[in-house]
Amino acid sequence: MKRQRLLTGIGIVTAFLLITLSSCKRDDGLYMPVAHTLPVDADDTADSILIKAAHVVPTPEQVAALQDEFIAFVHFGPNTFTQREWGTGREDPGVFDLQILDTDQWCRAMQAAGMKRVIFTAKHHDGFCLWQSRYTRHGVMSSPYRSGKGDVLKELSASCRKYGIKLGIYLSPADLYQMESPGGLYGNLSEYTPRQIPRPVEGRPFENKTTFRFVVDDYNEYYLNQLFELLTEYGPIHEVWLDGAHPKKKGGQKYAFRAWEKLIRTLAPDAVIFGRQDIRWCGNEAGRTRKSEWNVIPYSTDPVRIDRFEDITADSVGYREQLLQARFLHYQPAETNTSIRDGWFYRDEPSQRVRTAEEVYDIYERAVGGNSIFLLNIPPNRQGRFPERDVAVLETVGRRIRKTYGKNLLEGARGPLEVLDGDNQTWMLPKGKNRQLVITVPRPVTVNRFVIQESVATHSERIEAHALDARVNGEWKEMAAGTNVGYKRILRFPPVTSNSFRIRILRSRLVPAISEVSAHFDKPSAGIPSE
Repeated sequence: MKRQRLLTGIGIVTAFLLITLSSCKRDDGLYMPVAHTLPVDADDTADSILIKAAHVVPTPEQVAALQDEFIAFVHFGPNTFTQREWGTGREDPGVFDLQILDTDQWCRAMQAAGMKRVIFTAKHHDGFCLWQSRYTRHGVMSSPYRSGKGDVLKELSASCRKYGIKLGIYLSPADLYQMESPGGLYGNLSEYTPRQIPRPVEGRPFENKTTFRFVVDDYNEYYLNQLFELLTEYGPIHEVWLDGAHPKKKGGQKYAFRAWEKLIRTLAPDAVIFGRQDIRWCGNEAGRTRKSEWNVIPYSTDPVRIDRFEDITADSVGYREQLLQARFLHYQPAETNTSIRDGWFYRDEPSQRVRTAEEVYDIYERAVGGNSIFLLNIPPNRQGRFPERDVAVLETVGRRIRKTYGKNLLEGARGPLEVLDGDNQTWMLPKGKNRQLVITVPRPVTVNRFVIQESVATHSERIEAHALDARVNGEWKEMAAGTNVGYKRILRFPPVTSNSFRIRILRSRLVPAISEVSAHFDKPSAGIPSE
């Protein structure tokens, strides 16, 4: 059935597409299963590979991660007090001379910025634990904080619940304390034998009675025991951040990623795993974004079975030419990560440079508006608080995001829609080369931002090139052009006043499926402090 339909008050271009939970309709009317990963067969043609790519969709957990958009990293520990970026593992726990801690202030600042999730360094490479672990004395239990009774992660977890911030954890695979200390477990050449996880500790039973049995060595058992603590006593946990850090190759230590993953999937089913098949690194720590950040990417081996994921740092990932060389097509969003300060840990005031609100806001628009997740590190100071300069930047950025994107200037717009029966709010652009969407608002509006979103949860990412036009003095004028769209594309351009806008799809892998469009006006000078 076809009919005209008003756009909703929030400007969603809506239609209903006939679809089942396991398949979606192709251009030729046939149905193909959608999946998180699809193999490329030996007899696949270039066209069939692109059709498969258009049916690779995110998991519900990946969708939730994309929707969080702007998230925080918090690096804290002995390095905060020694003013180092990397500890040695030989630090006396007494250097963590924390007298006060205000995790509520952290969460208020994150909330003010519009952040939805925080990833906390429960243990960095130095091996110092910021929670009351049963399996080591190298941590807060041996520090002056609360006379050894303090638990930084516990306090942060309570603050996250209070302020509605999702909690994630980083448990460094590397552990310099376990490398350097006598009797350390890292690389100690111990045998791989069946081990029960968690290992019982007298006087400190677990409320969660789940147990696992893995064939691992001493260090992997230690790591699994600590993961069990973090995932059962501080949750719910929404992201586990893993990397392949190997500061030293002692004993040829290997990481039992498959065992780690099984434990995480069982104990934290809503969590995405960074550094595995769920979320990948953007390839730099400077907040730089690719021109085209595709989340459907090629693999030469099945990513579900890979023991170790290499960093993907190439300038381009997921272009047509690269997909044609793949053996597997896999959905894996990128996190664009950087720090608000020079370095990941707090060092001092005022010489440690802090990014301006203008810089952070620019990265936000390029990262979130470039089909990735923006992960910004904010390191607490030695008073257990986010520094005032950092908080001011976060508050300013949050105000600007809300002021710019809090209202859709297409409210009350009209546009032609093809509506099919079904449950998914998606507009399918018509077949043929003239794929475009014209939106008309009752009165002229001045805009310089345009947001387009594809229905990635059901239809993957399909648009490869697009352009935005505005009707000015009776003629169409191109305002901006872009490549892929995916979860979200923010187009930025000089201000224009018009009551009619047109999105043209210049190239796509299959019938484009757009879930939302919105227009906004950004005032750059609004409350942005100078350096």
